[in-house]
Amino acid sequence: MALAAPQAAQTAGIQAAPAAAAGQASIPAKARDTAREEANRQLVLDFYERFFNRHETAAAAAVVAEDYIQHNPAVPDGKAPFVGFFTGYFQDNPQSRARIVRSAADGDLVYLHVHSSNGAADRGQAVIDIFRVQDGMIVEHWDVIQDVPAEAANANTMF
Repeated sequence: MALAAPQAAQTAGIQAAPAAAAGQASIPAKARDTAREEANRQLVLDFYERFFNRHETAAAAAVVAEDYIQHNPAVPDGKAPFVGFFTGYFQDNPQSRARIVRSAADGDLVYLHVHSSNGAADRGQAVIDIFRVQDGMIVEHWDVIQDVPAEAANANTMF
């Protein structure tokens, strides 16, 4: 005897989605626009290289929206305050660099895994940056930042 989809899922230790459990048809996934995703990824990669490595803050920020939303609590909202914050930071820290280790895009979001450091003696930080792109402009940013430790409980790197 074959199990109904919700029973089969529960038997396998998987919770059935509410729509499936109620016997309703699931909503089809939206088709991905991989060309747009790649364009967004390239826009963010180019911006990141110019802004965080070449320190061309004003020129690179041409792709940042005026009403840019920033979720890092240390950095202000808005394009002008964002540019001003990092212009000052790079004047004080000219050796600051951010090596992109990997990148991905999904819909309007671009994800970067970055090794950020401030000179050769700095172990740096592992950073996950998430940018939201709308109509060819960076409109929003989130990040998660973790110091690279001197010692680890395993032989794996953070990158």
